Amino acid sequence: MTRADVCAVVLWVGVSAYALFGGADFGGGFWDLVAGGAERGERPRAVIQRSLTPVWEANHVWLIFVLVVLWTAFPPAFSAVMTTLYVPIALAALGIVLRGSGFAFRKSIEGLSGRRAAGATFAISSLLTPFFMGTVAGAIAAGNVPGEGDGPPFSSWLAPLPLLTGALFVASGAYLAAVFLVGDAQRAGDEQMRGYFARRALAAAAAAGVAAALGLVELHAETPHIFHRLVHEGLPLVVVSALCGLGVLAVLIAAARRGGSPRSHLLRPLAAGAVIAVIWGWGVAQFPYLVPTSLKISQSAAPPDTLSTVIVVFLAAAVLVLPALGLLYWLSQKELLGE
Repeated sequence: MTRADVCAVVLWVGVSAYALFGGADFGGGFWDLVAGGAERGERPRAVIQRSLTPVWEANHVWLIFVLVVLWTAFPPAFSAVMTTLYVPIALAALGIVLRGSGFAFRKSIEGLSGRRAAGATFAISSLLTPFFMGTVAGAIAAGNVPGEGDGPPFSSWLAPLPLLTGALFVASGAYLAAVFLVGDAQRAGDEQMRGYFARRALAAAAAAGVAAALGLVELHAETPHIFHRLVHEGLPLVVVSALCGLGVLAVLIAAARRGGSPRSHLLRPLAAGAVIAVIWGWGVAQFPYLVPTSLKISQSAAPPDTLSTVIVVFLAAAVLVLPALGLLYWLSQKELLGE
């Protein structure tokens, strides 16, 4: 494995972490959006608020990590993506800013109308931001980004596969969030909210499955090379994703039938495995291209010394930063941050 390949793996680790933690974060905002009016949505919004407050900023550190690795280790690919897909990227960036502002200020603003406006900003941005991020990923997977950059700014992502990928991002985030919130409600002893989010996890899983199936059809039509590798080289990861997804459904359905609590210690690993396996299946499918089918990993790699520095910095961060993030999530789950 070359240094460029190692840096591509590092990049994919960051993408996986952001899809998992950032996706669940966006999904929480989605459920906030559809929770209903002030009275009906008060309890689910309280669970979401309690779950997101300690970790929402840390969840989006992974986006910065991905961008830094991409522009440092693979500058031609970074340039190609940014000069072609700047419209959905700018909209996603605006959504991130508005979402964070709305979440941070909705509890501190005085006045009901101001709080409602901040809450609506947070919730609507939680829907639009992952959608635009998904269109970026879909446009790259569809081969709509030319290697030299400056591709069409609208038709590159306003196409069936990018739009379906955007819908898949929204549904996957909602699925992850609902599964995570089942565990949060269960730990709090709130059986009503546990059932509430369990039902929504099932609905989101169905929506994500439909979006994924339609996306595969479009992938076969628009990028048969990527589809062929996905159903051959990437098939084991697709199978793992399907099995993990079925495992989540089995745990939730079994709990609903017996009228008890699901085995929450199984739900999160299974849900995370379903999403991460899809991401790595995508990576295997487009290998050795970083931007299919115009830029290979080797063609877009920075000089060897730069790649070596990226690897060293990643290893240092893994030693220094990952334990701190792990401690933050552990304290949050144990509800010990207040102490």
